[in-house]
Amino acid sequence: MDWKVPLAETSFSTAEFQAVRRVLNSGWVSMGPETASFEKEFATYLNVAHAVAVSSGTAALHLALLAFGIGPGDDVIVPSLTFVATANAVRYVGARPVFADISGHDDWNVSPESIAKKVTPMTKAVIVVHYAGFPCCMDELERLARRHDLTIIEDVAHAPGATFNGRALGTWGDAGCFSFFSNKNMTSAEGGMVVTNNPAAAGKIAVLRSHGMTSLTWDRHRGHNFSYDVIGTGYNYRMDELRASIGRAQLRKLAANNQKRRELTRFMREVFRSQGGMRVPFRDELIESSACHIFPILLDSSLLRESFMHYLKTAGIQTSIHYPPVHRFSSYANLSAEETEGLSLTEDVAAREVTLPLFPTMTSHQTEMVCDVVKEFFARGDLSCLKYSTKKIVNIPAGL
Repeated sequence: MDWKVPLAETSFSTAEFQAVRRVLNSGWVSMGPETASFEKEFATYLNVAHAVAVSSGTAALHLALLAFGIGPGDDVIVPSLTFVATANAVRYVGARPVFADISGHDDWNVSPESIAKKVTPMTKAVIVVHYAGFPCCMDELERLARRHDLTIIEDVAHAPGATFNGRALGTWGDAGCFSFFSNKNMTSAEGGMVVTNNPAAAGKIAVLRSHGMTSLTWDRHRGHNFSYDVIGTGYNYRMDELRASIGRAQLRKLAANNQKRRELTRFMREVFRSQGGMRVPFRDELIESSACHIFPILLDSSLLRESFMHYLKTAGIQTSIHYPPVHRFSSYANLSAEETEGLSLTEDVAAREVTLPLFPTMTSHQTEMVCDVVKEFFARGDLSCLKYSTKKIVNIPAGL
C-alpha cells in the first residue's frame, strides 16, 4: 500500500551510499576493519568498554545469555509486552522464560515489583526492555539484581542513545543488546550489537559469533594466522562490512534524529493531552532521556481498536500494535500458571494499544494529518464515514 504516512521510514543520505561504496571499492566485504571501527565508535558513543557487532538484535540477546552462563534449568524473567525475540532468546539457551507485568497504564516498562514476586531459587537473570525508548528504573532494578544475585541483560532495541540518570541505556546491566533492524532509530538493514564492561563476556561473545573460531578470515588475510582452533559450539552471527559501514553512518546521525523524534513526540503529546477516548503513556519529563522509538497510545476500549486502525488506514496512515503479549502466542500455549500469572496490566494494555507513525523525517504535513485524523475519529459519532477531512484543526510550529 502506498501510505501517505508510513509507520516508520529509513533516514538515508549520501553518507550511507558513500560508506557502502567505500567498502565495495576496498574489495573486502566480510567482517573486518569496518566492523572493528563500528564497534569502537559505538563503544565510545555509549562510554562502555566493549562492543561486539553481530547479525541481529536476537543474536545479541542469545550470545549475551550464553556469555553469562544462562542455560538449562535456569529461569529468566522477561516482560511479555515485548517483541517475541526477547523471550525466544531465553529458549535458545535452554532456559525458561518467566513473564513479569508492566508497571502501570502510564509506564509500560517491566515492573520491579512484579519481577521481585517472580524470583525463585531457579531465577538467574532478568531481561529488561526499554519500551518505546523510555528508560526502565535501572537503579531500582540494579538493587533488586544485587539482592538476588541476578544477571541483568538490557534489551535496548528501542532505545539507542537514551539515558537513565545521565547514563546510557545498555550500560547499566551486565550486557546491553541493540538491534539495527530497518525500523529502528539507527539501522544497518539487519544487525545488532552487544555492549558490556565485562572483558571475559565480551571475549566469549566475539568467539561465539563466528563458529567458536580463535582466528577469523580477516586475521589470516593480514598474515597474522595461518590456521585456527574451535574452542566451543559457536554460531554464524557475524556482521558484514557493508552493514557495519551503514551502521557507522547512521550512528553519526543518531543524536540529531533522536532529538527530532523528541520534538515530534512532545508536539503530538500536547495535541492529544486532553483528547477523549485515549491516553498517551509515560511522563513528559522522561522525553528528554528517551529515544522516542515509537508513539504508542492507549484507547479507552479494546472495542475501538479495529475501527480506529481502519479509519487511519483509509486515510493513508499506517498504524501497528506493539505488542501482542508473548505469553498469548500459540508457541507459548503450554506455559504453566506460575509462568504467566499476574499479567493483568500487560493483557489490558496489549488489548488497547495502537502505535502511531513516528520517524525523524516525518514532515509537518504528515504530522498534521495524523493529529487531524485521530481527533476526527473521536469527534465523529458516525464512524462509517472514513474519508480523511482536509480541514486543519491543529497548527504545527514552523520547522517541526
